[in-house]
Amino acid sequence: MTAKVVQFKQIGPVTFIKNRRSKNIKIRVKPDQSVYVSFPFYVSMSEVSQFVNKNLEWVTYQQQKFETRKSKIEAGLIQTKFHSVSVIKGLGYKTKANFNDIEIWLADFDSDSSRSYLENAMVGIYRVEAQKILPLRLTELAQNHGFQFNRLTIRNNKRNWGSCSARNNISLNLQMMKLPDELIDYILLHELVHTRIKHHGPQFWAKLDELTGLRARELSKQVRKFSTYFDA
Repeated sequence: MTAKVVQFKQIGPVTFIKNRRSKNIKIRVKPDQSVYVSFPFYVSMSEVSQFVNKNLEWVTYQQQKFETRKSKIEAGLIQTKFHSVSVIKGLGYKTKANFNDIEIWLADFDSDSSRSYLENAMVGIYRVEAQKILPLRLTELAQNHGFQFNRLTIRNNKRNWGSCSARNNISLNLQMMKLPDELIDYILLHELVHTRIKHHGPQFWAKLDELTGLRARELSKQVRKFSTYFDA
């Protein structure tokens, strides 16, 4: 896949992605209001631009909808895999840690700067937890089911929960730390199956069903209820 960013006056930057698996032009608006357009290799950039311009009203509506859905930050406790995180309103921004108890102080609960500070702090916490949990669990599942992978990377990825390259390098999203353990295992098994089967055809789902007790589609549906984006 190749990508290019094009600026549109009404909706901001739009990422154009050429995808050899695409059969038509598709627009996606993410929860952070960013816009992605995937299209086949034989479609020209001018055709894609025309398609976006024809759908500006729809894109704007989707962006406004996500803006409205932004949850308000609230004081209270966020329980992660290993940490108890207290969100507190104070005079400024600071983070205090006492072993697994963490306090995050915000100047207010409404501004973008507070939301950004909280997000960065939580990403740091999820990153620590992901490094402790995911490599060991991925290796354990691979050994239990006879898979082999090459290299593992952990990122704060907004596009997907995980991926597996042609060389069997696996990338995982640290936002997985928000998920129940059962769904974490599902994503890990999903990527391990991709080390053998590089598509999402019937053979892929049959193998994933075999590993999940015939629950592959059910677990996939449950994962889609969660967002790869930050939730206050």
